[in-house]
Amino acid sequence: MKYSENAINVMAARIYKGIGRAWIVNNLSTPKPENTIVQLLNESPKFTSELSLEDFNKKKSALRRILAESEDAIDGVVAIGDDDFPPHRGSVKNSERPIFLFYRGDLSLLSANSKNVAVIGLLNPSREIETVERKLVSGLVMNGAVIVSGLALGCDSIAHLQTLDSNGKTVAILPSPLSDIMPTKNRGLADTIVANGGLLISEYLTAPKSKMELNGRYQERDRLQALFSNSIVLSASYAKNDIGNDSGSRLAMSYAKDYSIPRAVIYDQEQHLSNPMFDLNRQIIREGPDVVIFNERNSASSLPKILRANPIVVGKNSVQQSLI
Repeated sequence: MKYSENAINVMAARIYKGIGRAWIVNNLSTPKPENTIVQLLNESPKFTSELSLEDFNKKKSALRRILAESEDAIDGVVAIGDDDFPPHRGSVKNSERPIFLFYRGDLSLLSANSKNVAVIGLLNPSREIETVERKLVSGLVMNGAVIVSGLALGCDSIAHLQTLDSNGKTVAILPSPLSDIMPTKNRGLADTIVANGGLLISEYLTAPKSKMELNGRYQERDRLQALFSNSIVLSASYAKNDIGNDSGSRLAMSYAKDYSIPRAVIYDQEQHLSNPMFDLNRQIIREGPDVVIFNERNSASSLPKILRANPIVVGKNSVQQSLI
């Protein structure tokens, strides 16, 4: 398994109560020695007692043991400050920036020059939705896009599978450790993604301790779908309702809006006007003229617009770019 001393240091610092992503970004964006990190932690107003270097090293040793136990499922760990830590897209608060990632597969698929397009949607798409989504994904892959999604059932799975069918590369962002892939039904798909040159990533090394924590991880996964994509396409989704249908799609599209990640939706006014599975699509279209609309009749003009999306890219080895 590949990881740097910096990655272990960042992970260890994050363990301490009160130390969030913003603190890590503000203090550890460049690699620092252990004694300096301990000093910075002790200077934090979140700490009420003195932290020793010995305690910090114990945290690091515990992390190394867990990593060793997971070496069959994880190729490596990369953290902020590492030369190969992938840049994120969009404008985002420090408290929401990724600070370390566990990965399996080709990490270069998250590089600044990778044409990443996220394709997401509901868990129970109709045959018609699947057909249009497959056409979209096939066209994107044919033009060099890397397809990003969340390995969930339904539209996520369709996006990954069509990418593989089109001989493309796909990235799956998980809410679970790579050693315990969720949903279990898609563990075979996860293996196939890696075997075909793709990538699995997660922010988590261990399983959640509660259902509430797991729900929070799904939300964090949704933000990463936006942050590691040049644009994000909604296949189909319900709008907000009392039973929580497909809240992940709503969150991912909302994050994309907040981060200034270009958005697109599949929608055909003639076919989908009264279909509740496209309620969120209609809502997003109403939010602004910059949303690209894709359907089977306009694919020749809408695909290039999705592919030209060019958000700000922020990372150690990336150049910041302006939105087109």
